[in-house]
Amino acid sequence: MAKRRKENEEEQEDKAFKVPKFDEESFLKRERRNIKTSFLSFLFACLMALVCFGFWALMGSGTGLRWFLVFLVCIANAAFIKFIFLRLNIDISDFTKKNWFMIYGVYFFTWLLVLIVLVNPPFYDDEAPMVDLVVLPDIQEFGNPVKIVARITDNAGVDKSGIIFTINNQTVDNNDFDFTDDIFSYEFSGPTNDSTDITYNFEIKVNDLSGIQALKSSSFKYSKNTIKLVSHDTAYTSPGPVVYSATPINFEVKANADIIYYTVNDGPRINVSKKDDYFTTYPKFKGWLTNQNVTVKVYAETIHYFKFVMPTIPTKDFNLTKYNNTIVDSQIYYFRTGTENIGLDEPPKSEGPIPEYIQVPGFETIILITALFVVILIFKKKNKDEKKQK
Repeated sequence: MAKRRKENEEEQEDKAFKVPKFDEESFLKRERRNIKTSFLSFLFACLMALVCFGFWALMGSGTGLRWFLVFLVCIANAAFIKFIFLRLNIDISDFTKKNWFMIYGVYFFTWLLVLIVLVNPPFYDDEAPMVDLVVLPDIQEFGNPVKIVARITDNAGVDKSGIIFTINNQTVDNNDFDFTDDIFSYEFSGPTNDSTDITYNFEIKVNDLSGIQALKSSSFKYSKNTIKLVSHDTAYTSPGPVVYSATPINFEVKANADIIYYTVNDGPRINVSKKDDYFTTYPKFKGWLTNQNVTVKVYAETIHYFKFVMPTIPTKDFNLTKYNNTIVDSQIYYFRTGTENIGLDEPPKSEGPIPEYIQVPGFETIILITALFVVILIFKKKNKDEKKQK
């Protein structure tokens, strides 16, 4: 029995492998059907993109749910694809989940691509320019400039000629401000001295290339007490009060300052940390001089970074621009220092605000995901065909 079983196995191994018969006619018919359905899905997506574009234009820019609403229209009308196939007598009886996935994929991505093209220039534009404005600083000491900086962006584009800038209802000549790489910048010299506070109101009108206007307004102030010493009344005249290593010296700063620092006898910079409502420092920090009559000058620095989109793939030349301005206290303060523990400790460190960024996936990520998806489909199909042959 064992010998006969062995002979039967050898006979089966000697039999030649028969290649399954290939039905060319059926294959061609199925592929033509697939091409036809994909093309119909593409045309229907273009039609729905035009319909959604009409809804988009009718709703106007004031409707915050435009994208959501047109997306619902896209999804709801996807059901008509099957109806179209049946009305055109296309045989979809053997359609698998994979076939429907490809059909709806062609439909959705075509609709999205065409709609994005239609709702943007040069075909359509109803979005006003975006103006991100900052005043450095909002309150300044007399004799110091104020910097007005704005990032102006628009999908249709903005030219310098489309910017109208006024201060206290006086139009500023276009040659007096700069507009480069979407950044508007202007430096206001301001008054040199005055006994009372002065407020300046300004506005920026921006017209994009489609004629749509955006308006941004704000104000800034000049004050003699932007920076003020609040702990020693006699420090305003020489020789000033006597201070020791642990004597707190408090400053009040009314402006939107990020870093407060001072110098002693025009020496190295000494940063000041905030304590409660004031900025407090001590003669124990390095820079103070032992047993001397000293003069103190106070400064405040305002720093701003516009929010930026982090590149998907950062480059070496990626640079984040810092915009800053300095408040120089017009008042000089006078002190007399003691003899013990003066100028020994390290002053506090201050780096200012941290840049804020927005990270969004770029087209490179979308292409990578799509490519991986296609590769997975190819391997799955290949494995499925191999199993059928076995």
